[in-house]
Amino acid sequence: MKLTEKQKRFADYYIETANATEAARRAGYSKKTARAIGQENLTKPDIRAYIDERIAEKDAERIAKQDEILAYLTAVMRGEHKEEVLRGIGEGAQKIDEMDVAASQRIRAAELLGKRYAMWTEKQEVDVNGAVTFVDDIGDDDSGG
Repeated sequence: MKLTEKQKRFADYYIETANATEAARRAGYSKKTARAIGQENLTKPDIRAYIDERIAEKDAERIAKQDEILAYLTAVMRGEHKEEVLRGIGEGAQKIDEMDVAASQRIRAAELLGKRYAMWTEKQEVDVNGAVTFVDDIGDDDSGG
């Protein structure tokens, strides 16, 4: 089922406010029925799916992906990233200077990258060739003793 414009507005306002009554009122529903319609709209599968999809899209834009994190750590490790540092210039004033990232931070970035690629774990390859023999050493007698 396709959503009406009013339902889309409701869903978008709900994502913004997280308040069904306020979202319904802003979407154009009457103040008298806003609470009931807001709650009802949240139970409709099509509206709920639209809301969930829009939230997932927003999260995908805001949350860093694995490649982005690895690229950032690599840039820090290589000294390509600068950090802003406040420096006093007298009379209570400060200036923002761009400085190279400290060596300790570069080392930490290298450690995190190394952990990601399992560089600090010892790898051992064991090659086992041979037959496995099962020995039946449990007796057949029912004496229990």
